[in-house]
Amino acid sequence: MFSPWRSQYIASFKERNKPKDGKSIFAGIPPEEDETRLVVHRGAHCFIIMNLYPYNSGHLMVIPYQQTADFSELNDSTKLELMQLSELAMAALKKVMSPDGFNLGMNLGQVAGGSVDTHLHLHVVPRWQGDTNFMPVTAETKVISDDMTKTYHALKSAIAELKAK
Repeated sequence: MFSPWRSQYIASFKERNKPKDGKSIFAGIPPEEDETRLVVHRGAHCFIIMNLYPYNSGHLMVIPYQQTADFSELNDSTKLELMQLSELAMAALKKVMSPDGFNLGMNLGQVAGGSVDTHLHLHVVPRWQGDTNFMPVTAETKVISDDMTKTYHALKSAIAELKAK
């Protein structure tokens, strides 16, 4: 995806993303902050969170609790759950938003575009036929038309329903 409008956001993380205590913005989110921090589901080794600065409506991330920038440092159980929760995230997005497809990926390292390069995370971005229009092309602006709070609650409910099956 080409999204030049995000460069200002990414640049803002150069110092902010390297907290003095060594913890990333994804580390140690207490369960009582799930709604305010947009955590839609917690697994044993990973969690699903909405991206506060989404590429598209419904943009989710699957993040291991273990803070590492190195994929090889994750144990097999964490790697398996990372994929299982990615599948769950896509199923919930299909149920709530009916996308035509998805982009899945990780930006490992700042040079790869990782804005939170100290804590790996897998992006799950729903895509729709024709979801690129004149706004990002001419104005370097992406329009997110969904209310994130409504989307949060819809995705949280969909995940609960899917997990109950």
